[in-house]
Amino acid sequence: MATLYVRNIPDDLYEKLQDLAKRENRSVNAQVITLLQDILPLETEIKKGEKNKTVKDILIESRNRRRLNPSDFGLPDSTELIREDRNR
Repeated sequence: MATLYVRNIPDDLYEKLQDLAKRENRSVNAQVITLLQDILPLETEIKKGEKNKTVKDILIESRNRRRLNPSDFGLPDSTELIREDRNR
């Protein structure tokens, strides 16, 4: 197995790592390995084009998406259903 040395870790970050390791009943070393195992597969799943998107770009994209209308699928308008219930 390879050995990884990390230098100049900010004190507050290391304290958070220690706290997390303690809560998970792991050594700091085991916690770092667990974190790397959890995050690296997620990184490889992210498409390269999406990786560089800003929050602003994502918000614009979501606002521009076509909204689904229930009537497009043959479903009744919920407003009419509520009105019928209130009139009973």
